[in-house]
Amino acid sequence: MAYHADSSELDQKEILTWEGFGTAQRELAQQIADSGFNPDIIIAVARGGLLPAGALSYSLGVKLSDAINVEFYTDVQETLPDPVLLEPLLDTDSISNKKLLVVDDVADSGRTLHLVLNLLKQHGAEVRSAVLYGKSRSEIAPDYVWKHTDEWIVFPWSAEPPVNYQG
Repeated sequence: MAYHADSSELDQKEILTWEGFGTAQRELAQQIADSGFNPDIIIAVARGGLLPAGALSYSLGVKLSDAINVEFYTDVQETLPDPVLLEPLLDTDSISNKKLLVVDDVADSGRTLHLVLNLLKQHGAEVRSAVLYGKSRSEIAPDYVWKHTDEWIVFPWSAEPPVNYQG
C-alpha cells in the first residue's frame, strides 16, 4: 500500500485548494515574468514540484521541462538525515549554458533545493528557483516565492490518501 502523510491531527496548517493553486501558480508566473528571467528549461523537484512546474511551464510558455528526483520527507514533520537523489537522474549534459528554473512546492528546510541548485550550477547552467511556499527556517532564499508560512502545508494533490485497488 502506498504511504500517505496524514496531517489531520495538526491544529495549525496552511491549506491550499485546487482553486488556490490556480491563483498561486499564475501569480508566481507573473512574478517570474516581471523579473525578466526567461528560462530555457523548467526543472521540477519530484514529487512535490511536479504539478507547480507543469503549471508554470504553461503559464510562462516554456515547453522544455525535466525533473530531478529527491527524497527527504518521510512523514509529517519527519525527514531523512539528508536529501537523497533518486534515479532516474536528470540529463545533466543537456543543461550546460542554459537558463533553468527549478520548481518545488515548498522551501522548508531548504536543504533539498540547496542540493539541487548546487548540482545544476556545477554543470554550467544559470539557475533560479521558484516555490509556492517559503518558510523562515529555509537555509536558502528561493528567487521567487508565492507565499511565506511556517505552518505545515496541505497541498490539494496530497491531501487525500492514494487510491487502492477495490476489486
